[in-house]
Amino acid sequence: RLTTRSGRAEAGRFLAEGAQAVREALRYGRVHEVFATEQAAERHADLLAGAPAVSVVDRRAAELLSETVTPQGLVAVCDTVTVEPERALSGTPRLVAVLVGIADPGNAGTVVRVADAAGADAVLLTGDGVDVHNGKCVRASTGSLFHLPVAVERDPAAALAACSRAGLRTVAAHGHAESDLTTAEGLDSPTAWLFGNEAHGLPDDVLAAADTAVRVPLHGRAESLNLATAAAVCLYARVLRHSP
Repeated sequence: RLTTRSGRAEAGRFLAEGAQAVREALRYGRVHEVFATEQAAERHADLLAGAPAVSVVDRRAAELLSETVTPQGLVAVCDTVTVEPERALSGTPRLVAVLVGIADPGNAGTVVRVADAAGADAVLLTGDGVDVHNGKCVRASTGSLFHLPVAVERDPAAALAACSRAGLRTVAAHGHAESDLTTAEGLDSPTAWLFGNEAHGLPDDVLAAADTAVRVPLHGRAESLNLATAAAVCLYARVLRHSP
């Protein structure tokens, strides 16, 4: 059931697959049980020593729990990690990634990973997008899903309002914006970067509501950057400006 969105929502739990995800879940999340094949249990004996409960399963059971072509034979049952936006944006956040209607779980998970690496304070998902507890999203985050607050607010207007109340300047990543990362001003201030759907970008109402829009400059012949790459460039813009 936890391989489906409805099953995860009903149970309040999800599956984290693979050694890295399980390791970070045990360190930073709340794990109820770990399922492992005999081979995986032997290979990761030190890791499993910290698990609250371990059930050894056969290869067929491991395949049913996995959403990959080549299961790693190690799956943890974890409490869902999402929190309310107000909690994720509490304190004095300086950098937040807002994903608006992101459909691809691999992209969503990669952006969570990038946000974690860039030192972001939170990730906020809004609009009709992917479930951040989707197996592919969890794998793409490589454990970062457990490192920083992840919030869900279905209404984009409410999400932007929450960012503004937290003192964040909302900056839309938009391929046709007049300013680019080399000329835009104010990126040193607390910023919530808005990233849109892979195919359609940000909705017009979200673009209109953002404080400003900025594009990533393209100097070669590439038509565009994919979502995760563009997000990495934008989220690191402030980090690189403050590098020694």
